[in-house]
Amino acid sequence: MIDPQQILAGALTGFLVGLTGVGGGALMTPILLLFFGSAPLTAVATDLWFAAITKTVAARIHLRAERVDWQVLRRLWAGSLPAALAMVLLAVAGAGRGHVAWLGRAIGAVVLVTALGLLFAPRLAAIARARRLGHPADFKRLQPRLTVLAGLLLGVVVSLTSIGAGTLGTVLLVYLYPLRMTPVRLVATDIVHAIPLAALAGLGYLFAGKVDGALLLNLLIGSLPAVLVGSRLAGRLPGRWLQVCLSFVLLATGARLLA
Repeated sequence: MIDPQQILAGALTGFLVGLTGVGGGALMTPILLLFFGSAPLTAVATDLWFAAITKTVAARIHLRAERVDWQVLRRLWAGSLPAALAMVLLAVAGAGRGHVAWLGRAIGAVVLVTALGLLFAPRLAAIARARRLGHPADFKRLQPRLTVLAGLLLGVVVSLTSIGAGTLGTVLLVYLYPLRMTPVRLVATDIVHAIPLAALAGLGYLFAGKVDGALLLNLLIGSLPAVLVGSRLAGRLPGRWLQVCLSFVLLATGARLLA
């Protein structure tokens, strides 16, 4: 059944994903919980597939423009994909026994963390840049291992809450690669990283019957054209101002989920 409100929510989120690479799960999962009344596990499962499909469309534009940093991607995937597989198996097993009462509050906590990460990302980048320039050999030596660990963290958080692939991922990459990651390259790398991560985590929930197919269809009707528009505008509009506005929205949303 076509639902204009769900289509609008998908369009808004898709546009932000294409433009900035962030805000997908952090915005969509709370919307599903607070405005559409989805159960926490259904919201996570549906949003993972929403993210995987929407970001696949956006990735085509970034791949054609050769904006993706494949070395960084391989490091992230080395940590995130095994972690996601392990966590989704645990989450689905817990759902079968009814042990998911904590999930709504966990989503609220992650939303708050991602909001703070977005808000203070420039400060973290400045600290990382100073360390990179002040101790270049040590910084570069630790980069590969820290990137794998960052991927592991993202795999755990994304598979359990569907949040963090864009928001937390962006903050971590800005900190780990302060000189290497231009804004457009950051968006592209972050989007491509999220696709197999969300799909792998979403596969477990799909087999467990937790994905709301009708809801997902409405969200995609809105998001797929919007993400193309956002991707083509990436780097042309003031993405930082959008991130700041988004961070304040997420702060309020996270507080609401924890209330």
